[in-house]
Amino acid sequence: MTVRIEPADPVRSPGFFGEVSGIDLRRDLTDAEVAEVAAGMDRFAVLRFRDQDIDDAQQLAFARHFGPLEQATGDIVQGADRRLPMDVNDISNLDRDGRVMARDDRKRLFSLGNMLWHTDSSFKPTPAKYSALSARVIPDRGGNTEFADMRAAWDALDAETQALVRDLVAEHSQIFSRGTLGFTDFTEEERARWVPVPQRLVRRHPVTGRLSLYLASHAGAIRGWPTPEARMLLRDLIEHATQPRFVFVHSWRPHDLVMWDNRVTMHRARRYPADQVRDLRRVTVADCAPTLEQAA
Repeated sequence: MTVRIEPADPVRSPGFFGEVSGIDLRRDLTDAEVAEVAAGMDRFAVLRFRDQDIDDAQQLAFARHFGPLEQATGDIVQGADRRLPMDVNDISNLDRDGRVMARDDRKRLFSLGNMLWHTDSSFKPTPAKYSALSARVIPDRGGNTEFADMRAAWDALDAETQALVRDLVAEHSQIFSRGTLGFTDFTEEERARWVPVPQRLVRRHPVTGRLSLYLASHAGAIRGWPTPEARMLLRDLIEHATQPRFVFVHSWRPHDLVMWDNRVTMHRARRYPADQVRDLRRVTVADCAPTLEQAA
């Protein structure tokens, strides 16, 4: 079967969010198929694969074609309390026994941060390259994921703002992003694990050469700037980058797999009924190096 990648919305988003057909992720991909997907990621930044009824092992095998995988050290539940293996991020509202978490469950409250605009693992010294999110069980309404094209957001900035932010370095931490929601229930071990890390505010894609903003709710400081001024600029930039003209809304179907490039996108989950199961599982490909070590 021939791999085809077409715009999911050729009118509103011709160069953002591609629809993939002709690939079955239950089997191992050929080198040619891997190359097609990689080229599609460079072009669109987000790809959707419909009707992929896969398990964790098949999801991991797919992601490994694109680089080394991250461990799920950003999840607040670690060790024996985890529901899933350490190379699979648990993007669900389920506890270790597969039950819907109570409304005041600590893991659930921490996970509400996924509803803030963010890019995966920007709080790690070497952040994420690709994420691949598989929908196993979805609620009967709500729970969409929105994606923002940070390349287009950069292109739309005026020249004065581009010059202002071009060489800035922001500091990212989950302590900050969750703190904006009033979640401050961190252990000392968690505070040590999520100390702020530096990331370029503007990045250059290594294949296309396009510049993009690199933002997230995790960003709470800019090096060399007073904190209030830094947070005001970061807020302004996120508001700019998440205008409807830059955003694609994905409505999940069972067995969708969506893959995106964290280097040039932001995303967020939307609300859904708290008493319904939402079980999505994410496998994450690590980037090659800290952003400050990559070409500007």
